Amino acid sequence: MLPGDLDHVFFAESGSVSVEIAMKMAIQFWINRGVSGRSKFVSFLGGYHGDTLATMTICDPEEGMHSLFAGVMPSQHVVALPRDADSEAALDALLADKGHEIAALIVEPRIQGAGGMLIHDDEVLRRLRAIADRHDVLLIFDEIFTGFGRTGDLFACQGAGVTPDIITLSKALTGGTLPLSAAVASRRVFEAFWSDDAGAALMHGPTYMANPLACAAAGASLDLFEAGGWKADVARIEAALRSGLEPCRQARGVVDVRTLGAIGVVEFEAAVDAGALCQRFAELGCWIRPMGKVVYLTPPFVTTDEELDRLTGAIQTVLGAPAAGR
Repeated sequence: MLPGDLDHVFFAESGSVSVEIAMKMAIQFWINRGVSGRSKFVSFLGGYHGDTLATMTICDPEEGMHSLFAGVMPSQHVVALPRDADSEAALDALLADKGHEIAALIVEPRIQGAGGMLIHDDEVLRRLRAIADRHDVLLIFDEIFTGFGRTGDLFACQGAGVTPDIITLSKALTGGTLPLSAAVASRRVFEAFWSDDAGAALMHGPTYMANPLACAAAGASLDLFEAGGWKADVARIEAALRSGLEPCRQARGVVDVRTLGAIGVVEFEAAVDAGALCQRFAELGCWIRPMGKVVYLTPPFVTTDEELDRLTGAIQTVLGAPAAGR
């Protein structure tokens, strides 16, 4: 299912832990190859990668979710995504200067989720691959949110035509039924650990990694994805979200409305009162959780057209968009 030679899987229970494993994997990759000092990461503004200690260090520090823990772990390089020539040159310069201490770049491909549902095009991912290759650092794609069809392709990296060195997966891996995640490595990464020396092994052992019940749920979920019906559902949901949320562009305080696959976003110029909005949505029979400056929908792929109408109609009504309802 995954592109290229991403076929060496290390299981864990949660998304955050799979990112921790990917980070350890990247650092030890260099150690096993006899390269010292590569223990830092480059991540990106607007990014979110988890709530465990190491993953907090690679999240956007301005998002405020982890401010209480500032200084607990070593600082990382959190910089602008290479969206244009200037930001690409800045990243290139950083790696030219600090590449000797960088183990990997890590990014949420196509859309940065908890950081504000920020969409970037696939050219950004191609730039990252080229920069990583140019400076001989690893590239990690965090597809915990974007994987398994959410952006319209089975995996964002697949649709972008970019193969990372490590990819992290969770959420839809088991259809949300049981905790299971994975850090999947390329052959290049795997071969750095393939040794008769026990010290070269990745010594990480989550208690419930790859437990039989979670793997059975994952097998059933993967069977559904292999059947292929999800793709038409995602296209249907994307069309419904685009048409259903577009009227919100005229609502007071709204600065953008955007969709990508089964993701619909209404962004405000300032942070919203999440509690008040949740209450109003609940009164209309909908559970919708605003976050920061956005009201967003990421519906299950089995959501019916009638349910989509109800969700987008509730957002139109609560936000005071003109011509509520479709």
